[in-house]
Amino acid sequence: MLYHLSLGVADIVRAAAFYDAALAPLGYGRVWSDIRPGEPDQVVGYGPPGGGDKLALKHRGDVARAPGSGFHIAFAAPDRPAVDAFHQAALAAGGIDNGGPGLRLHYGPTYYAAFVIDPDGHRIEAVFKAPA
Repeated sequence: MLYHLSLGVADIVRAAAFYDAALAPLGYGRVWSDIRPGEPDQVVGYGPPGGGDKLALKHRGDVARAPGSGFHIAFAAPDRPAVDAFHQAALAAGGIDNGGPGLRLHYGPTYYAAFVIDPDGHRIEAVFKAPA
């Protein structure tokens, strides 16, 4: 359905450092980058190694705004330890805890997830859904 999703960020260098750290435990990384400090239209793309971008961060400076509280992005994790590592890495990189790693039984008996708010206010999640 979706080819990729783009988020506007206030500081592309800060946002890229955050997503480099937060997505690495999930097996995703920067697949391309066009960061030119001081220039407009700077962009970074993230996805699986050797693939195209599924998430693009676009520098928008002071006009960048995170969507409202009903919007979030859930990233697939390969296992529960990756969810834990995502949460720890995201917090260490400047994210805000929005729900530590654990089962979310109201979503299903095997729904293991962690929630973070990135430095620009975007709500993100890592999730693994399989029996332990």
